[in-house]
Amino acid sequence: MGPAEAFGLLDLRVGLVVRCEPNAGARKPAFRLWVDFGPLGVKTSSAQLTALYTPDALVGRLVVAAVNLGVRTVNGFASEVLVLGLPDADGNVVLLAPDRDVPPGGRVY
Repeated sequence: MGPAEAFGLLDLRVGLVVRCEPNAGARKPAFRLWVDFGPLGVKTSSAQLTALYTPDALVGRLVVAAVNLGVRTVNGFASEVLVLGLPDADGNVVLLAPDRDVPPGGRVY
């Protein structure tokens, strides 16, 4: 399998964060996110974003997420998608996001 085929196995989509709250009780500080992926509907995610983001800063923000990796349960919360980010110099997660407004559900290619 070549790189193009391997990349094609991932379903990366843009979504709009519509709700965010602390995931109290998680082993590492995290937020519970509800992300609207347009035609795919609203999916949930537990994301360790508390170092650089607040719930108010996340609601209304576009994010990129892997939507086909299966469901994980984090502190009793179903995490259906993996929101993607990169570490900054201190190891804190910085979100990946489009630099322009795009419709929720758009596939990364």
